[in-house]
Amino acid sequence: MEFNSNSGFLYVIVSIVILFVLLQSVVFFVKAWRRGKELGMDVKALKKTVGSSAVFTIAPAFAILLGVIALSKALGFPLPWLRLTVIGSLTYEATAAAAAASAVGATLAERVTDPKIFTAIAWVMALGIVPGLVLVPALGKKIENGVSSIKSKDSKWGQIFLSGLFLGMISAFLGLVFADVHAGLTGWIPVFVMLASAVLMIVCGLLRKIIKAKWIEDYALPISLLGGMALSIPITQLVQSIAG
Repeated sequence: MEFNSNSGFLYVIVSIVILFVLLQSVVFFVKAWRRGKELGMDVKALKKTVGSSAVFTIAPAFAILLGVIALSKALGFPLPWLRLTVIGSLTYEATAAAAAASAVGATLAERVTDPKIFTAIAWVMALGIVPGLVLVPALGKKIENGVSSIKSKDSKWGQIFLSGLFLGMISAFLGLVFADVHAGLTGWIPVFVMLASAVLMIVCGLLRKIIKAKWIEDYALPISLLGGMALSIPITQLVQSIAG
């Protein structure tokens, strides 16, 4: 039987997992609402919290949806849908899938038809995120207490430490952005796209400061992600035309 990454069986399995996760969300939502009322919280405050949380959740989801569509070209729809719906992130899943595909001599530019290659990519995407599930419960509280201790002793150094942690996380992805700059002008395309996305984020920050539009805070990230993806098309065409 020919392998199909969009088979009905995969859709059924993925749907079951996602429905289970959605059920968990509903259960915790109901429990949180009831607990809030037990504590005497104002219903208006609860509704406002739910509304702001919904906006914060829906806005980044547009970027995630685009990621699912982008990965579905090579991996079909069920696998990216599962990974980006449950616990994955757009930056991680795309990076992990591309690295796994490259390791087995494949590419995400075309549909993966070999079940062994598809399985290898799926395992890398799934297992690569597992350490976070283990390390956060085991070390999260200790790290949080350590950071709080540093901030209580010296708030300036505490802020520097947090900034260092954030930059360390970002640097893991910057290597991929600059990986092909040695290949000539076309190798700089990821860098130009990153800069375009950064400019969009700066514009959102300026708008937040100038016109006092607080709602931009919730949409700045998806605007930067979606804008960067959209601008990657004309940037790629322009660079390739210049490079000849």
